Amino acid sequence: MTQDAIGRAWDALVATARRTVTDGLVVGTSGNVSVRVGDLVLVTPSGVPYDRLTPADVIAVDLDGEQVRGSLAPTSELPMHLAIYRATDAGAVVHTHAVHATAVSTLVDELPPIHYMTGALGGPVRVAPYALYGTHELAAYMMAALTDRTACLLRNHGTVAHGDTLDRAYDRTAQLEWMCRVWLTAHMIPGRTPTLLTPAELSRATTKLQGYGQPS
Repeated sequence: MTQDAIGRAWDALVATARRTVTDGLVVGTSGNVSVRVGDLVLVTPSGVPYDRLTPADVIAVDLDGEQVRGSLAPTSELPMHLAIYRATDAGAVVHTHAVHATAVSTLVDELPPIHYMTGALGGPVRVAPYALYGTHELAAYMMAALTDRTACLLRNHGTVAHGDTLDRAYDRTAQLEWMCRVWLTAHMIPGRTPTLLTPAELSRATTKLQGYGQPS
């Protein structure tokens, strides 16, 4: 893997991490982002504001978690990121502490299918049981919740989404936060129960979404 490829990937990772702050999906240094480059995983550091990161701060680990580049310590949530890369063909992972998604994670075991974009995440979004951050226990709970899905909620914690690119992982994160906000808003109306999509309606939407956008 060339230095230029790693440099470009790092620049894109830092830009995405800064976007999570700008868009209100994280506060301070909470949340983390990673991208896979060949057999390496580039990750954000632990406890360093994203606006301070430079091209010289590249952090890379192998799939066993061994740090091979950089002097800064990688994110404490490295076990979650590596679990996804070992089990899927994901190219990027975004983890946030988005407000509405975190709130929903404390209320239900699964985000009700309030909108057809549920289909873009593989189906109703599950909530992984609570476990201490940065642990292999949390990573295991997360992987179970991600079965046949590209995003999940972490109880009393936040969101995780993956995709083949950073843009796709970020877009799924943003969609999940938006759907959580819609459900919470509708759920707050006294005496009213939100209408949900039926399995058949969701199935049709999921099929149609597979052809969404411009041809490759």
